[in-house]
Amino acid sequence: MTYSDDPPPAEHTTRPAPTDADLLSSHLNGDPDAFREIVQRHRERLWVVALRTLGDPDEAADAVQDAFVSAYRKAGSFRGEAAVTTWLRRIVVNACLDRMRRKPVRPVADAELIEAADREVSLADQTGEHEIAMEIEAALKRLPSDQRAALVLVDMMGYSVEDAATVLDVPAGTVKSRCSRGRAKLVPMLSHLRSRPGLGRGPKVARVC
Repeated sequence: MTYSDDPPPAEHTTRPAPTDADLLSSHLNGDPDAFREIVQRHRERLWVVALRTLGDPDEAADAVQDAFVSAYRKAGSFRGEAAVTTWLRRIVVNACLDRMRRKPVRPVADAELIEAADREVSLADQTGEHEIAMEIEAALKRLPSDQRAALVLVDMMGYSVEDAATVLDVPAGTVKSRCSRGRAKLVPMLSHLRSRPGLGRGPKVARVC
C-alpha cells in the first residue's frame, strides 16, 4: 500500500452571507464595512417606504439618509426584539414624520416615480393609474401625519396591523384607530375614483378609497 504525504484536497465551502444582526454586531465591534453592507441591502426598500410616506423623491432620499445616520450612531440601541429591517423602517418612518411636522412636502414632480415604488401598475394603463396615484398622494398629504403613516404602511404597502404597530412603535389598536380615521377622511376626497376604469386592478389604490 502506498501512502502519500500530500494533504487531502481542500473542501470548497461557501460561507453563508452574514445576517443583518451579524452585520450590526460587526459594526459595533469596529468593522468599517459592515454598516455599508446594511445600507446597500436595504436602501432601495427604505426609500420606497419614505416615498410613500412623503410623496416627494428628494425628501424621501433625504429622510432615508437621515435615518441611516441615526441608525449608524444609535446601533447600540438595537436590542434584537424585532428584526433589523423593522428597526430600520421605524427609524425611517420617524425621520419622515419629523420632516412632515417641520414643513409641508411639495408634490411628486414625476409620475414615473410612483411606478418605481409600485410595480403593480399595468403598462397598458400607466397614464390612468398614475393619475389615480397622484390624486391619492395629494389626498394623503391632507391627513395628519400619524394617520398618513399608518395608512401608507397598512393600505398601500400591505403591512399587517401588527407589523405596522411594530414599525410605528404603538399598540395595534392605535394603528387600527388611525387607519379608520384616515380612511373616513379620505372617502369624501376620493369617492369619485370608484367609477374610474381600472381601479379594481390596483388593490392598494382601492383600499384607501
